[in-house]
Amino acid sequence: MSPHNTISRLLKINLPENRSAFLWGPRKVGKTTLLRRQFADAFWIDLLDYELFLLLNREPTRLRRILDAQPSQTVVIDEVQKIPHLMDEIHWLMENRQYRFLLSGSSARKLRRGGVNLLGGRAWRFELHPLVSPELGDFDLEKALVCGFLPSHYLSPDCRMDLQAYVHDYLKEEIQAEALTRNLPAFSKFLLSAAATNGMLLNYSNAARDAGVSVKTIREYYQILEDTLIGRILPPWRKASSRRLIETAKFYFFDVGLVSALLNRYSLSPGTRGFGRAFEQFILQECWAYRQYSRKGFPISFWRTASGSEVDIILGEADAAIEVKAGEHAATRRPKGLHLFNEEHMARKSIIVSRDKHPEKVTEEITVLPWQQFCGRLWNGDIV
Repeated sequence: MSPHNTISRLLKINLPENRSAFLWGPRKVGKTTLLRRQFADAFWIDLLDYELFLLLNREPTRLRRILDAQPSQTVVIDEVQKIPHLMDEIHWLMENRQYRFLLSGSSARKLRRGGVNLLGGRAWRFELHPLVSPELGDFDLEKALVCGFLPSHYLSPDCRMDLQAYVHDYLKEEIQAEALTRNLPAFSKFLLSAAATNGMLLNYSNAARDAGVSVKTIREYYQILEDTLIGRILPPWRKASSRRLIETAKFYFFDVGLVSALLNRYSLSPGTRGFGRAFEQFILQECWAYRQYSRKGFPISFWRTASGSEVDIILGEADAAIEVKAGEHAATRRPKGLHLFNEEHMARKSIIVSRDKHPEKVTEEITVLPWQQFCGRLWNGDIV
């Protein structure tokens, strides 16, 4: 058994008998492994099988005859986005033959943009994230900030080679093969620019200058990253305020390891800017995954004034305001952003997440938590 298969994932797809599900997630996040574990008796259709892809793409109704020859009423279709017009046939089989489908993919772009049948609410939506702290237990943080949290990358004896292959395969199989853009050299330059500004305020003009394309094209490129689940937008807090707030969003790649690969960066030293930005993204990744797996659906944003005061992460409607500090002795530094935010909105919990060894009270409202304790409380449902 590979080490990948020994990790127990938190996401559980529990479905009523009359419900199907979409499982979305970036490539290599572990969708296939998870579905094979949780639906071991399902009949499996992999659209990466080129012969099967050609058959069903040419004649979607062949799916009926294929499934009629199988005993299982539960069917997994992997990489379902590759044949958007197959969705009508899937819908018919759900309605008339009572099949239950698990439909997985790494991009909903072709389905959404083609206006195809998304099963009219008959399929629940799940999303699988990279590995999170409860799945890893006592893990090597510094290694994870470089290699990232995709199972095969974190567990790899040489994550550098795996990360480089990941970027190459993404460009070749997602971007070029799906014809998402005709200008692959410009898109490759854009990826480098997006990695260099990962976690910073979006600046389309600078990215356009770096890639040598128009601002309109850069907006389309960022949309491609979102549609293929490679990137996420972190919106700004927009509640009414007496201070002038920044209304520009931030962009993050879905995993810190991808930033390492694009920047050709395979070591990070505590105390450096790169380490701090990667540590902040790690905490944000935990929050994104918890929101999805808990099914709580609360908003996640950041707060920043025009003068530069900032709170890194706001969970919910100020249920928690979080500053992330990658160093130690966080209690000795005045958390200006949290103080200013609380003057107007008073978060229910105000937390500084750091690499300190012990928790510490800064003020009556603000607490320093070591990152391990913060993650533990988050996943226990004690933060939001």
